[in-house]
Amino acid sequence: MALFTSNNPTLKEETFTQVGAGELSDGRVMTLNGTIGKSALLLAIVLTFAVLSGNIIGALGLPFESLIFIPLVGVGLAFLIVFKKHLAPYVAPIYCAIQGLFLGGISSILEARFPGIASQAMLLTFTVFGVMLLLYSTRIIRATERFKSIIITATFGIFAYYMLALVLQFFGVEMALIHSSGIAGILFSLLVVVIAAMNLILDFDTIEQGVNYGAPKYLEWYAAFGLTVTLIWLYIEILRLLSKLNSRN
Repeated sequence: MALFTSNNPTLKEETFTQVGAGELSDGRVMTLNGTIGKSALLLAIVLTFAVLSGNIIGALGLPFESLIFIPLVGVGLAFLIVFKKHLAPYVAPIYCAIQGLFLGGISSILEARFPGIASQAMLLTFTVFGVMLLLYSTRIIRATERFKSIIITATFGIFAYYMLALVLQFFGVEMALIHSSGIAGILFSLLVVVIAAMNLILDFDTIEQGVNYGAPKYLEWYAAFGLTVTLIWLYIEILRLLSKLNSRN
């Protein structure tokens, strides 16, 4: 469930504005190109391990329950990166590899039930990413303080709901909406997809602030990690929404 930590808490403005002056002593600062390159590398790691995991799980026919502990490891690594930002260059690739294993697993399982769903979810994820980047770069959507407050509040509300659902699941209690393919469940998933997409605006804004501020070079990895977290979350929610829609056919 580390996938739902994004408003993105790893990409808050304070991350870049509260670094010590000594961290900039080598003169190497965060750049947009550097952040883009590292984001691309982390996404490549996710995709590589997702393909490997999908092939293995698809061949063995493993159930979803066999994957449940993978995101829990991701939670631990995500918290490590959040609190020890300078470790991001080393831990973020490991986090992405683990999340790739999880994504490949659930994609393979759903692909067996609904052929083509994984490629549809991936295409929609990158389409949404492109649209949100266009809307941000043209300033059609601006990351105002009011906008940030609304999206952050909604995101943490969703995060709390998912965490409660995870805990109750161990006691055999299933929360409504998350897995329901009814109208209410579909509307809930659609809302979560929209909130995840809006988080990309916050991510773009905070990365831009970091570049303008001249944050330390290692924060390129940290920013890339935060953006990757949001994209993973967006993909999972789109995959969930598509599976609900397909199950009604």
